Amino acid sequence: MTTPEFASNRDNFCYRHPDRQSFVLCQRCLRTICGECQTPAAVGVICPECMKAERKNRTPAQKRAERRWGGGSTAAVMGITRSGRPLVTYALLAVTSLIGLIQLIPGVGEALTQQMVFAAAYLYPDLSGAPFQPWRLLTAVFAHGGFIHLALNMLALWLIGQSLEPMLGRVRFLALYLISGLGGSVMVALLDPSQPTVGASGAIFGMMAALLIIGRHIGANVTGLLVILGINFVYGLFFGGGRISWQAHLGGLVVGALVAYIIVKTKRREQRIWQIVALAALTVVLLVVVFVVPPLIILAR
Repeated sequence: MTTPEFASNRDNFCYRHPDRQSFVLCQRCLRTICGECQTPAAVGVICPECMKAERKNRTPAQKRAERRWGGGSTAAVMGITRSGRPLVTYALLAVTSLIGLIQLIPGVGEALTQQMVFAAAYLYPDLSGAPFQPWRLLTAVFAHGGFIHLALNMLALWLIGQSLEPMLGRVRFLALYLISGLGGSVMVALLDPSQPTVGASGAIFGMMAALLIIGRHIGANVTGLLVILGINFVYGLFFGGGRISWQAHLGGLVVGALVAYIIVKTKRREQRIWQIVALAALTVVLLVVVFVVPPLIILAR
């Protein structure tokens, strides 16, 4: 039951609708706002006046982003998650870190790595005599070649995912990650079929390519991410041992750029079906290439 003291305190009512009781504050001006006046933000909600001020103070890069992405708020066009939390990033971090830690256990870890590592031989049983296990194209993305390899990739995933997942939305972000990881494995099969490989680096480089293409539309600062990716690339090139390959980095980078290009060209709501078709077609092309081209190369040698 509302007390007289409560009813007399105007801070307990929406400042735009004085007859509406509310306990929610705008995260910018800290005034009380009702449900109608609330606009979801990265953290909490903001009121219409603060939203108007935010739009007015946008940078030139952000204004160009709105024009390029078809008008309306960038959040609406890009499909920002309403909670503001990169849940797919959290899930990928948790699953990959758990697998990576199990890999560090003597005996058990080596057996798990052998079950997840990708090598082209598992795709061509007639040529190699190995069992046909095509799922290794993706399982290798979740395994790593050591603690440093795991730590660098998870740091990069954390930094990039926080920026990129809200831009793309959860489903498109997951599609980018997995298709880029697939692209890394495909490139390894094409350029060095004898090379076994593990690691999320292909997916990470795909995310970076997407951030460079999409992030510039909203003025994202990617300097720190470039440093992390540079360290990751150098480590994989010179200290990665036999299971971390620059070919996977290259494949992820190229495929990630293609995924981002598809998203850019099919960004409008009415183009969503074409976006799904194009991403599915890209996946099919990658699978056709990896199952057809490397055997021809091997037989030609």
